Amino acid sequence: MDQSVKRELGTVDIQKLLEFLPHRYPFLLVDRILECDEDNSCIGIKNVTINEPQFQGHFPGKPIMPGVLLVEGMAQTAGALCVQSSASQRPHLVYFMTIDKVKFRKPVVPGDRVEFHMKKLSRRRNMWWYRGEAKVDGQVVCEAELGAMLISDPQGGEE
Repeated sequence: MDQSVKRELGTVDIQKLLEFLPHRYPFLLVDRILECDEDNSCIGIKNVTINEPQFQGHFPGKPIMPGVLLVEGMAQTAGALCVQSSASQRPHLVYFMTIDKVKFRKPVVPGDRVEFHMKKLSRRRNMWWYRGEAKVDGQVVCEAELGAMLISDPQGGEE
């Protein structure tokens, strides 16, 4: 790509994530989003710590991040990207619709920094499909294809 036309890639900090997603501790699984390219791609970050409640039972003495939480982290990263790209129409809710081609490659443990690399496969109206890879130190630990639907919040986003 010609450097003169290179677009600036945005970021989403934790305050914006809290605006975009309804999830809260202990279920908010993204700490920051880096390198947003509109709704085309981004990288979400999750800092895994031993203080998280899932490690009390998964597994005592050998803590491993549950695979379903890695997939959820990918879904939250993609969902925040969908909401950000539709910012003029907020408030919205993102519903996780589909999951395909999931593979778990390597355990994730406390102390790891997981990067959720999400790339848009397609979009039709209020539905998006993404391919994601969760990586630790550049190695793929999980991969999946995810679908999400964005709908208006009938409650207006009020709690």
